[in-house]
Amino acid sequence: MGEYRVFETAGFLADLRKIARAAGAGVERKLREHVYPPLRKEPHFGPGVRKLRGWTPETWRIRMRDWRFFCQIDERDKLVILTAAHHRREAYD
Repeated sequence: MGEYRVFETAGFLADLRKIARAAGAGVERKLREHVYPPLRKEPHFGPGVRKLRGWTPETWRIRMRDWRFFCQIDERDKLVILTAAHHRREAYD
């Protein structure tokens, strides 16, 4: 079973820049160093990973401290598509 690739949408990158301004660059570094490697191996399960019920298209939430990262998984192309990033207070509005 091959690894998944991680793709960051323009919207996700814009959200990440806002988070970095609020919380510091450490959030981005931790995301890339500690969250992406397990996502590449198994994006469906892991610490802080949960499939959201009732969301169309199917969406997974990745929890990292006070931040929530949202992604969709393309099984055919083995791709994790990061779509949004928000503080937990605003994540589900």
